[in-house]
Amino acid sequence: MGIDPVTLIVALIGASTPILLAAIGELVVEKSGVLNLGVEGMMIVGAVSGFIIAINTGSPWLGFAAGAVGGAGLSLIFALLTQYLLSNQVATGLALTLFGLGLSSLMGEAYTGINPPLTPDLFPQALRDIPVAGPILFGHDLVIYLSILLVAGVWYALHHTRMGLILRAVGESHDAAHALGYKVIRIRICAILFGGACAGLGGAYLSLVRVPSWTEGMTAGAGWIALAIVVFASWKPWRALIGAYLFGGIAALQLRLQAAEINIPVMFLDMSPYLVTIIVLVIISSDRGRAALNAPAALGKVFHASG
Repeated sequence: MGIDPVTLIVALIGASTPILLAAIGELVVEKSGVLNLGVEGMMIVGAVSGFIIAINTGSPWLGFAAGAVGGAGLSLIFALLTQYLLSNQVATGLALTLFGLGLSSLMGEAYTGINPPLTPDLFPQALRDIPVAGPILFGHDLVIYLSILLVAGVWYALHHTRMGLILRAVGESHDAAHALGYKVIRIRICAILFGGACAGLGGAYLSLVRVPSWTEGMTAGAGWIALAIVVFASWKPWRALIGAYLFGGIAALQLRLQAAEINIPVMFLDMSPYLVTIIVLVIISSDRGRAALNAPAALGKVFHASG
């Protein structure tokens, strides 16, 4: 049994979207100089929040909005702890992931085994029926197109707007930005909330479209992959898109290899997306000088306004 490349590409795009949304949000957070390792927790809370609201309202769009709000709400806890109480960013991010996993398990206990409302495709059937190009270009829902637009928007904002220049300045030297009169803490909190909303939206997409159902721990490391993709992308939005699609392609391919009954152990296929991600990160990190050059200089450093 062969593997149809068109269906593989369509599946690749769908599998990549949750990770892409989380990665582009975390990229903005890290550009502001904050390291939030709680992406996994924000994604899973977004997944259960979106699922619950979609089930109770019958609207997937309200579910996506609720997912973004749920992720942003969890990120607000991180923002308050790290920016006002000056807690350690790494420890707080790890705690946020553990808290999010536990909270989502509690919230979703009564929703296991329920199917969410369908998310409609954006384009009419006539366009989706066009050979080859139809399914690839027009066979998706609105969130997939929004994720690509979000990448373009973040790239433009970071490099061609005053807001992006200020954000990058805060990430490079918060003391210099503070001396120039910029509200460092306020800017970083806004970036953290944006990253949380993106991660929550990615989680909601996972539970409403990608799976679609609620299962405890369903993110299965997607948040950690998103963090790795930010490093792989050297904190550049378009490279984050490539990294997410690379991971999504490996994930989609391994599922189809299993379905095609290729003579490869299932456990090896299951671990292949994560293995490829680790290999890519090792290759990227081999040039430590270049990696350090691309990372925001104030990443992970605590800011305390002295005046």
